[in-house]
Amino acid sequence: MIILKHLTKKFGSFTAVDDLSLTVPEGEFFGFLGPNGAGKTTTIKMMTGLFTPTSGTITINGFDVQKEPLKSKATFGYIPDQPFLYDKLTGREFLYYIGGLFEMPKKKIKERIEALVEHFEIGDWVDKRTEDYSQGMRQRITITAAFLHGPKTIIIDEPMVGLDPRSARIVKDSLKQKSKEGVSIFMSTHSLEMVEELCDRIAIIKDGKLIFLDTRENLHHHKSRYDGRLESVFLELTK
Repeated sequence: MIILKHLTKKFGSFTAVDDLSLTVPEGEFFGFLGPNGAGKTTTIKMMTGLFTPTSGTITINGFDVQKEPLKSKATFGYIPDQPFLYDKLTGREFLYYIGGLFEMPKKKIKERIEALVEHFEIGDWVDKRTEDYSQGMRQRITITAAFLHGPKTIIIDEPMVGLDPRSARIVKDSLKQKSKEGVSIFMSTHSLEMVEELCDRIAIIKDGKLIFLDTRENLHHHKSRYDGRLESVFLELTK
């Protein structure tokens, strides 16, 4: 579960996120939309502990991110918009490193890596150094790492960067299955088609402010005012 209460982030006189309050319960697939510069990535960086809020609170799976950062981080997986890997490690070595950070037993790490390597179809290159990876390969290793410790929540900033159609389908199906298993998914993306396909609820922010929040089912009511497309609703609300 994710709870954001009156979350605000200022950089000098500029307000990037302005009094944002949201709750994402267990098992919900939540889509977080907005134009460039709306505050999406800033929000995610506060949720993951990379930025400190100017005011407000963030609670993830019962832990305050500011007061109990290690406990909160132990419960979620994070997929950033730009994958960061250690270039001299192989993909498998990187996954072992991540498992160690989460203090997983070595036997469990090995079992999980073997299962995920097969699931995400990365066996052909997981033992190559990551410095030789394409953008899509780097993204798939990052996604695999986010799944490794069995998180209760997955936080995603643009999950499909560089992925080919088959890899994208595997990732979509995997995320949807996780939400069915009770994992809360918080996903920021520019792919409106992906949001319509996967998300249970959708939020749109503009200039750091929440301007839309509703279920996918109720979205049809809003779409009927335009031409039946989420794209039209999004463009009208953010123009």
